[in-house]
Amino acid sequence: MAARDRDRFSTATRIRLLGEQTAARVYRSQTRRQARRSRLTGRAALLALVLCSMIVALAYPMRQYVSQRAEIADLEREREHARQRVEELRDLKARWQDDAYAEQQIRQRLHYVMPGETGFVVIDPDAARQSRTDLGAADRPWYSNVWDGVDKSDASHQ
Repeated sequence: MAARDRDRFSTATRIRLLGEQTAARVYRSQTRRQARRSRLTGRAALLALVLCSMIVALAYPMRQYVSQRAEIADLEREREHARQRVEELRDLKARWQDDAYAEQQIRQRLHYVMPGETGFVVIDPDAARQSRTDLGAADRPWYSNVWDGVDKSDASHQ
């Protein structure tokens, strides 16, 4: 037993035990690295790189495609509105070709009357009051009227 105790504390035995422990640690770390490496191989990394580069390469053309499709849709809507406006103007032109419609519009807009008819104009009472207040402005100097106009304009924007 004394020989075993002596071997246990000897330098050679200690170095051998340290070597075995170190080898076990190295082996464990290598197996961990190999396990980690086995998850992502060189082929998988290359495939990921190719996929990423394809996505980046296609991103700009796809963005352009989508924006151009949106622009085309906007232009088609504008074209449809313009077509409707042209149809409305054609209808209006055709109406003005009719003498009865032209006469009606002339009577309504220009207050014309046919010979033998009596024309009446109804004045809004509020408009009459407003015109009377404007008559007071004629008695003042012109620069006062200009300044009042500036004040009214400034007050309306606030």
